[in-house]
Amino acid sequence: MAKPTIKAEAGVANGRDAALERELSQLKQSYERLKEEKVRTEQNLANLEQQLRELEAEAVSAYGTSDPVSLDRLLAEKRAENEQLVTSYREHIQSVQSGLDAVELGEGGV
Repeated sequence: MAKPTIKAEAGVANGRDAALERELSQLKQSYERLKEEKVRTEQNLANLEQQLRELEAEAVSAYGTSDPVSLDRLLAEKRAENEQLVTSYREHIQSVQSGLDAVELGEGGV
């Protein structure tokens, strides 16, 4: 069996070295991309946390709480109140309309 020549072994080694260099270069690019993404994500997180604090303060100022469950309950109460107000207003308008209809019928019959 023939022994590989030094040139052949060097060529194989150079090929492996080149492949490792390419892989290392790709890994470095991936690392830099991930590092930039991490920085952007941390900035977004900080911005969102600041917005949350501002919205919580606004909710406390306007509604006395920033608790989501309490705000949900308050919203349900306000919706029920609005439904009742609309119902009352509808009944009032119908009453006014009935009164006008009666007056028109009374005047038309004269």
